[in-house]
Amino acid sequence: MAATLTRHHGSYARPQKTLPIAMPSTKTPSAYSRPVSRVALEPPELSDTSTVYSSRRSGGTLSDISDEYESRLPGGIDVMDELSERMNTVFDPMKMDRSIARQAQTSGELNAKQRELADLQAQMQRRIKKTRVNFDTTLSNVEEARSDLKYSKEKIAAMKARAMKEDPDAYESARKSRHSRR
Repeated sequence: MAATLTRHHGSYARPQKTLPIAMPSTKTPSAYSRPVSRVALEPPELSDTSTVYSSRRSGGTLSDISDEYESRLPGGIDVMDELSERMNTVFDPMKMDRSIARQAQTSGELNAKQRELADLQAQMQRRIKKTRVNFDTTLSNVEEARSDLKYSKEKIAAMKARAMKEDPDAYESARKSRHSRR
């Protein structure tokens, strides 16, 4: 349904002849084993000057156009009933039921896996939090041990200096005896 448009101000699109709606071909494979048939009814042929265009020019409304179209349909045939009847004869509900059941089962399995992943993620977060607390505790213990070692080292150096200052001969003999035991 292509319409030619011009850029001139005040001109309207001139509708061209419309083609019937293309239904899926029976040559293409479908999800069902039976081919989809075409609807036997085709829209009425329109003349080169479109009904819509002539209705617009004459000031007709949408209901006028609809009445004119419906008057061209073959009498006594309801398109929706006809389409519904054809779908019921072509459509196999068992295949649809099986695929819906399979989809529901797959969806349930997917939801279970998502819940399992959420539980595992929560467990991992708890473990990370616990590990972080342990790490922080260990870091503070290491810092405390370093400060204790530094304090002890300074105390030992001060005691050595005082012992060497007070009695250098005794300090030297003690140092020699300590090295001789090694």
